[in-house]
Amino acid sequence: MKVRYSYLKQQFSNADQLWKNLKNFVSTGDFTLGKELLKFEKKFARLIGAKYAVGVNSGTDAIKLSLKVIGVNQGDEVITAANTFVATVGAICELGAKPIFVDCDDTFCMNVNLIEKKITSKTKAIVPVHFTGYMTDMIKLNKISKKYKIPIVEDACQSILASQNKKNAGTYSDFGAFSLHPLKNINVWSDGGIIVTSKKKYYEKLKLLRNHGLINRDSVKICGYNSRLDTLQAVVGNWLIPKSKSIARQRIKNANYYDQNLSRIKQIKIPPRLKNFKIVYHLYIVFAEKRDELLKYCLRKGIEAKIHYPLPMYRQPAMKFLNHKVGDFPITDKHAKSIISFPCDQHLSKKEMNYVIKCVKDFYSKI
Repeated sequence: MKVRYSYLKQQFSNADQLWKNLKNFVSTGDFTLGKELLKFEKKFARLIGAKYAVGVNSGTDAIKLSLKVIGVNQGDEVITAANTFVATVGAICELGAKPIFVDCDDTFCMNVNLIEKKITSKTKAIVPVHFTGYMTDMIKLNKISKKYKIPIVEDACQSILASQNKKNAGTYSDFGAFSLHPLKNINVWSDGGIIVTSKKKYYEKLKLLRNHGLINRDSVKICGYNSRLDTLQAVVGNWLIPKSKSIARQRIKNANYYDQNLSRIKQIKIPPRLKNFKIVYHLYIVFAEKRDELLKYCLRKGIEAKIHYPLPMYRQPAMKFLNHKVGDFPITDKHAKSIISFPCDQHLSKKEMNYVIKCVKDFYSKI
């Protein structure tokens, strides 16, 4: 049996209404900052629980523009997670700022208890990464933010509808940055991103920044970026967003089924499932003994398992200028050697999940 990782073919296999919507949209010629985008922004803000949303061209720009509004500039420091994807760090570096890494814990989010010792006079922002569908402990982090008067930009690109104490990711601070990349829980047909905020002054500044700083066609108030979410992609988003809650529920259901069965295998360790946290499982990750061998076995058996990520960001060639060495972030390093991701999306069948579970059992029974 083959268990694919990408579910896009299934997600858009029954999309007759979407094609009708797109045909109607094309005839309007309303391609740039159009009505469908405004509609999508309002729907997304309501879904997350924020007052405003601003569509941009990627999750990376969602982080970057938020940091720009705060005033992050050349030479500033921004604290973030050592185990994140390159996009988080790229957004920081694009502004000329320096990423300051903090190690994670077994929730895959950065360990908030390690943050204070990283704060310096150059620290201008903190970017917690709600990695894999978990959430960073925002209650603890907000106390640190207030104590030191350092603003927060939540990288919630992997955690649409994740929550802590029933408050959604992206709403614990002034900025929540989300990705609409095709493999995210809410996705469009290309790169896309969206920022939520509940402060009007930030909303107005973000709208300027994403559109060259233009007030209107002929008046440029500030120097901004070309970072608009294409209205065409918003049409896709408007078709998909009514399904967002059911997508999250099914991913949670699938993850629970995996947990129940994989937890019976002594060589597999399930990450902590914290009380009062809703995990939406953009990625379903467990810790595995003999991980590399297990990965090879699964691939041979047709299971598209993955590793997120085999070489931590702080050890990448692009980060040599930070002068880190192996062992500076021991939990991140440990995860890189022991985690494995299995397909967990809303289109996965029980038969496919049972096959994954069986293959993992079979592998360990043979060693």
